[in-house]
Order: sequence, then C-alpha cells, then structure tokens
Amino acid sequence: MTGKAATNDNPATTLRTLIVDDEPLAIERMQVLCAEIAHLTVIGTASDGESALRLADKLAPDLLLLDMTMPGMDGLTVARQAATKASPPAVIFVTAHENFAVEAFDIEAVDYVLKPVGGERLERAIARALARREERGADDRESGRWLTEFWVPNRSELLRIDAADVHRIDAERDYVRLHVGDASYLLLQTIAGLEAKLDPDRFIRIHRSTILRKDFITGLRHEGLGVWCAELEDGEALRIGRTYLKSVKAMAGR
Repeated sequence: MTGKAATNDNPATTLRTLIVDDEPLAIERMQVLCAEIAHLTVIGTASDGESALRLADKLAPDLLLLDMTMPGMDGLTVARQAATKASPPAVIFVTAHENFAVEAFDIEAVDYVLKPVGGERLERAIARALARREERGADDRESGRWLTEFWVPNRSELLRIDAADVHRIDAERDYVRLHVGDASYLLLQTIAGLEAKLDPDRFIRIHRSTILRKDFITGLRHEGLGVWCAELEDGEALRIGRTYLKSVKAMAGR
C-alpha cells in the first residue's frame, strides 16, 4: 500500500484517485495508464478492501478505480461502504469478470471496465466520472437521485444506455426488457425495484408489467367498460391497468 500527495492548479477539473487491486502488476499498469490522463491524479493505492477503506477515510478520494474480486472484502462491499460516506467517491470497477455488471448497476457505478484495460477505454470512463461530478455539482441534492443510465450485458460486452433513450420497459419474470429504438436489452431487475429508481417526471407505470417514458405516449383512448389504452409514438396501443389508471389520467390533467 502506498500513497502520495496530489498537486494540481485546478482541482475542480481533477479527480483525486485511489487504485485498489490485489495484483501488484495490475496496480502498476493502472498507474502507468493514469499518468497519461490529464484530469486524473493518483493519490494512493491499496491491495485489499480493508486498506482501501482506511485510505479513503484519510485521503477522501474523488474516484475509486476498484477491482471487483479480491481476497477478504470484495470490490462490491468496498463500494457499498464507501457510498455511506458524507462525500462518497465515484466508483469505476476494473475487473476481469463480466458477471457482476448488474450489481455494479445497482450501486450506480460510473463505469465497468473489463481487463485488460486499454488507455482509450479508461479515458472514456474517466470522462464519464467527470461528467457525473459536474452534473451533481449543478444540484447536489437532486442530481443523482434518479437513475440516469443503465449498464446491460450484450454478447461479450457491456453497453451503457442513457435512461433518456429508453422509451418502454417490460417485465419478464425477474428481468426487465429495456426498449431503445428498435433494439431491446434484458436486465436482471424487478420492475417494481426499477420503478422506484426512475424519475417520475419522466417515466410512468401504466400496467403491472409496463413502464413508459411519458413523452412516448401520444394519447389516451377509452375502449369502453372502463378500459383505457395508452397510444404510443410508434403506433402501438397498450392497455392501462386499473391500478395505474388514476395516475395516468392525472398525467393528462384528467
């Protein structure tokens, strides 16, 4: 475990970063990559989760570059505990394993980078961390309250999807299907759990198995006998569940 003092003339645009990995060569490689990124300063390294949390308490980093699987305390546990701090650091997971993306999504990690890490890929992740900090700085109470992005598995990679691009969400047992244009992606998440994380000014649940982006709804149609449908931008009409009819009508000022 090592540490160094950070110096920068413009700290507002610099992420003070702590690298956490149980492999010395992986730490060394990450330090070399970080040295090439202008808006990042490495203030320390840790080789296990317990040391990472102790260093984080002392150094108050802006960002954790965090390995997912380590002996003892794993990366997810480190991230969850770090998130309880008054000023929690952003987290970018750096891992050789693809199968923890859902957990990373649940704790709102900035990015999920697979090893071996390339310089350009790390730069994109750092850019996202900076962008998120700017967004939260604009309104540190409201910004970050609702999900703004999803990370979904797709073949051998993980895709970042902006929440604003998702127009429909369907429940499929323990999964949800995110519809983005003509494409769709499965995510291991219950629809009720996801609904609680979505901005209610942007999304509305119309059925026990369907959430829609509000601006994708073009109209409401009464089918008779108390049955209503939501007419969508793509021409489809979806039935509104009785449980959700009142809130959908309220959206339309009815």
